[in-house]
Amino acid sequence: MVHQVFDRRAVSRHQARAAGAFQEFSFLAEEVADRLTERLEDITRSFPIAVDLGSHGGLLAPRLRGQHGIETLISTDLAPAFAARSRGPAVACDEEALPFASGTLDLVLSSLALHWVNDLPGAFVQIRQALKPDGLFIGAMLGGETLKELRECLVDAEVELEGGLSPRTSPLTDVRDLGMLLQRAGFALPVVDTDRITVTYGSALKLMQDLRGMGESNAVLERRKTFSRRNTLLRAAQLYHERYAGPDGRITATFQVLWMLGWAPAENQPQPKKPGSATHSLAEALGAQVCGVEASSPLDDTSGNG
Repeated sequence: MVHQVFDRRAVSRHQARAAGAFQEFSFLAEEVADRLTERLEDITRSFPIAVDLGSHGGLLAPRLRGQHGIETLISTDLAPAFAARSRGPAVACDEEALPFASGTLDLVLSSLALHWVNDLPGAFVQIRQALKPDGLFIGAMLGGETLKELRECLVDAEVELEGGLSPRTSPLTDVRDLGMLLQRAGFALPVVDTDRITVTYGSALKLMQDLRGMGESNAVLERRKTFSRRNTLLRAAQLYHERYAGPDGRITATFQVLWMLGWAPAENQPQPKKPGSATHSLAEALGAQVCGVEASSPLDDTSGNG
């Protein structure tokens, strides 16, 4: 049985509430959509049937129109109000229960949706099964360092004023886990890396307002079901400014984006070599020193940038 961390009904409600004015708060989703599109440009393949999983109303569709041989791009969202914003084919569905038949898709993209999924390994398995052999999955989700500044200040303010803690922010996946999860789901040639996007705000209260407008409000099952105390939020905002304000008085907020790529297995794919079959060491290639043994052709580092 999958451990339930997130209230999926709350996630859907938050997204539905955000859908109407999302364009006012979509800067982060737009930036990640642009970066995802750039990553896809490096792949010289055609993908006739593609899905944008968790599309925020079809953000990727105008970016990919006429690109990469995409003939059909289906946008999906958990909240029907978000799905209804898409200008192309769209369906409201749960990322934990995909409606696509096995082996029917050439490409699955997902931009900032999977961090609200309870069964991430199961979602990866469903994505891989929906892909045709040699089909591609590229995803981006928020990672564990996201909003670390806000988390810290909320915790300290609540302990100081209320004498305890409540789950206010989402537990997020670590980059080290993703490669293993993709392999367990059956993806071939998985690749995982991370970006950090730093945003400045006039105050922590404006940051909290933006998170609500993005549809990213707290949806942890064990969250406090009543409104947060005003004095606790004001104290958190004060601590945030004291600790993270720059010379211009603006605070910084960190969003960590975890990137993942994997292929559905196919017979004609390149295969990793067996351990021990290499004819040259990584140390030789890098001119590095490994465990005190100097490589045969070390690089001459005279830059003084060490």
